[in-house]
Amino acid sequence: MIEFIASQHKLSWRRKGWRADKAFLKKIRQHIGNAATGCASTRDRVTLLYHAYEMTHAAVQPLRVQSDALRKVCRSAFSPVAYTPMGKAVAAACEVFENVTRRYRKPDWDIDQTEILGLPVPIEREVVDRKLFCDLLHFKRDPQVAGSRDDPKVLIVAPLSGHYASLLRGTVKAMIPEHDVFVTDWRDARVVPMVYGKFDLDDFIDYIIEFLQFIGPNTHVIAVCQPSVPVLAAVAAMAAVDDPMQPASMTLMGGPIDTRRNPTAVNELAASRPLSWFEQSVINTVPMPNPGAMRRVFPGFIQLSGFMTMNLEKHMDAHTDLFRHLVEGDCDSVDQHQRFYDEYLSVMDLTSEFYLQTVKTVFQDHALPEGRMVHRGQLVDCGKIRKTALMTVEGELDDICGLGQTEAAHDLCCNIPADDHYHYVQPGVGHYGVFNGGRWRSEIQPRVREMIRTTAVKRKSQAKPAKTIRHVEAAE
Repeated sequence: MIEFIASQHKLSWRRKGWRADKAFLKKIRQHIGNAATGCASTRDRVTLLYHAYEMTHAAVQPLRVQSDALRKVCRSAFSPVAYTPMGKAVAAACEVFENVTRRYRKPDWDIDQTEILGLPVPIEREVVDRKLFCDLLHFKRDPQVAGSRDDPKVLIVAPLSGHYASLLRGTVKAMIPEHDVFVTDWRDARVVPMVYGKFDLDDFIDYIIEFLQFIGPNTHVIAVCQPSVPVLAAVAAMAAVDDPMQPASMTLMGGPIDTRRNPTAVNELAASRPLSWFEQSVINTVPMPNPGAMRRVFPGFIQLSGFMTMNLEKHMDAHTDLFRHLVEGDCDSVDQHQRFYDEYLSVMDLTSEFYLQTVKTVFQDHALPEGRMVHRGQLVDCGKIRKTALMTVEGELDDICGLGQTEAAHDLCCNIPADDHYHYVQPGVGHYGVFNGGRWRSEIQPRVREMIRTTAVKRKSQAKPAKTIRHVEAAE
């Protein structure tokens, strides 16, 4: 049985089919009629879109059950059909249908162990700090195996831009062997009840400050893509009050610090439309029975649709290849496809206030590079940062954040000592390759690690009191 609630009215799948109350059907017909005649507002049409998305998933479920049964018949070792070309093709088609119609849940981190000095070390993932919209994860290495290590503490701030924090699985794996790693695990706005209140860019900055204070002094923070702006603002806010917990270093990777430099298609779209257009076109209301029902959000499925259409032919070819690999029995290629799309198609909703404030502050007003960004009534002044080393990393082929956009942070942080400025451009990689993949592991991560180690040594030497020379007279 499939059960879900839409617009405060319940629909249930029974053997006799769909059963809906008359009031709900009347409302649906009214919306459809208004849309057809052009009488419905843009907001009404967008609101109906989320309901249609949920109803489509429910309506397709019976077909998925039948497809799964047919796939098992065509793959069973006891079925003669399984050994025929037709049987293999039908099973492959059912597998592709299952992939393109199922709802992708939050992926698992799949990090159970790491390797230190050639020895496998178990990893325990624990939530060390909980907030309404985010958990702070600690990837704790087993001290009985790893021993007592004085590795730098690193806070990796995951992007809140549609995908789950597990997108940084490769980033985390590369950092764990030589660092004490913490990661922000953002919650899907769809599952956060309305009673918990709003969440905007100011709250995001507050979370970063509080996490840094929780972890303690001499922490190194890494912002991947979107969080680069709030992380820089958070460090500036901490520096303004000389917070003893301000990080020893911050690494900004592929972040939109100043989108006026080498603007991309994404930047131009954000700047060419008024904020009201985004609010009317993409902001939606979460339908019931989701825990966050009635919350205004930027739905993940809308953003995913934008991602897919940017490279639609590539994704269609990938699924065509999947069908061919399934027929041929190429398990390695199938597994590679499944791993990528399990992560890529898993998306989350963003609160409307966070999304709209980010669009306006970062992409339209360019408030941070122009020195007009405000956090909790206080002007964000990056010139206050003096005790935190800065490293920026960009990809040569990045089509999301153009070259120079992240590097702009160095101009803003003008009072950081010259030997604490680091900048690196990785040749031959796009946006995703900046923090994941072979180039990240072999070329980018070693440079980030070297910067963190160098900064850690500097901070320790600066913290030591000056040595006093004691003169001892020679014995007679």
